[in-house]
Amino acid sequence: MSSDMELQRQKRVLELRRKLLQSQTKPAAAPSPKPPESPRDTVRKILAGRGAEVMETARRYYPAEIERLESSIASLVAEGRLRGPISGEELYSFLRRLGLSFSMDVKIRIKEHGELKSIEEKLRQSSS
Repeated sequence: MSSDMELQRQKRVLELRRKLLQSQTKPAAAPSPKPPESPRDTVRKILAGRGAEVMETARRYYPAEIERLESSIASLVAEGRLRGPISGEELYSFLRRLGLSFSMDVKIRIKEHGELKSIEEKLRQSSS
């Protein structure tokens, strides 16, 4: 009888160990990994100022080249070799050095009495 009880106790111990191992491996596998972020989203996160505007304007002129560039920049960010914000001016200068020349929309505004006015509006007011 004692051997039967010993066998039952060992079976219970084995059962508990198996459940413990399953519970330990389940939580690690349970949180599904996030789907990989697109290179465009990764790059957009590190752009500062007018960086997103520069990237979108460049994309209109050179869609294939910008897609490849975004993939490269995203991989550098993932590896940790590229950090920090990239301003619009830095990005524009970098793209120009790569030979991707394009023009940006330029709007000059004048702040007068806490109100932004275009040059056209300002000239219209001063002439009347």
